Amino acid sequence: MSIRQTGWSRRTLLKAGAAGASTLAMPAIWSPARAQNKRIVVRDDGGIYTKAYGEVFYKPFTAATGIEVVGVQANAEPTAQIRSMVEARSYTWDMAKISQPAILMLTGGDKPMLEKHGLETDPAVASIPKQYISEYGVGTNVYSTVLAYRTDAFKGRKAPASWKDFYDVANFPGRRALRKHPFDTIEQALMADGVPTGEVYPCDLDRAFRALDRIKKDIAVFWTSGAQVEQMLLSGEVDMIPTWVSRPQAAIAAGAPVGIVWDQNIWGLDNWAILAGTPNADACRQFIKFASDPKRQAELVKYFPAGVTQPDAFKYIDSKIAADCPTFPANIEHGVQINADYWLKNQQKGLERYNAWLLS
Repeated sequence: MSIRQTGWSRRTLLKAGAAGASTLAMPAIWSPARAQNKRIVVRDDGGIYTKAYGEVFYKPFTAATGIEVVGVQANAEPTAQIRSMVEARSYTWDMAKISQPAILMLTGGDKPMLEKHGLETDPAVASIPKQYISEYGVGTNVYSTVLAYRTDAFKGRKAPASWKDFYDVANFPGRRALRKHPFDTIEQALMADGVPTGEVYPCDLDRAFRALDRIKKDIAVFWTSGAQVEQMLLSGEVDMIPTWVSRPQAAIAAGAPVGIVWDQNIWGLDNWAILAGTPNADACRQFIKFASDPKRQAELVKYFPAGVTQPDAFKYIDSKIAADCPTFPANIEHGVQINADYWLKNQQKGLERYNAWLLS
């Protein structure tokens, strides 16, 4: 189960349709009559996310409540923008989809830039596993870094099945690429060197860089963007590459012979978070509850193999599609969660050392 060449472009789409969209009960206070002129603006990731969220979350929520939802794209990890809005009390957005490290950055000081959602015991949210919730964020999507490889490069020989194999140049020869950033790369190096997933943090940087030293001369490309990864997998420029799982899945959908290793995947969490002081905080809470419904989350797989945070969502997802989702039990159980607190405290040290290593 840890290694799989998926057939995402040929999958059977979810049969459980939008029937649940019109039947979700909403508290009377948010009836269309009382929600006139209400609007919330949500920062999301743009692209396929804005399209998917529009059809699955935004439009149905407006239809059910009368509260308009506007999705806007912004830079990854827009902490500076959020801080500026909250400090000026001038809100371009009311809430944002952001990562756990971003939440820590925005709530670590004396004046949190985010609002506590207070939804931990709400029936719509309480069934989300604790690992996907914090007091300032409700998990909406899990993303994973995996090892991807061209299956045609390993025809007739054993394909890589772990980070250890990626670092084993002698037994797994081939063109390799590595991310030009320490995040995830340090964790991969440690697991390749034999560190169990449960002992990756705090990261032993000396050990990680000793492992990286062993393969540096064999790295053909240090990549900087997901689009670059996708193109290299499509063209066959590289045989093996650690990357966000959405990129090899997109390459597979485009017809490339690509395999995915889920074992030892490194996963992080995107959350719905409310900007501190927004006058529309209660409407944001209502939206979060609406978007946390398992049937509704399941609808996302019509657009991409979503890392749904509601376990019950898999009851409504075709089994062929479910196996491609980061939170599918067999995938999440063999992964390691990114320790946001570790990287918050050590990112500058990690970046400086990694950049120096690249130049050495």
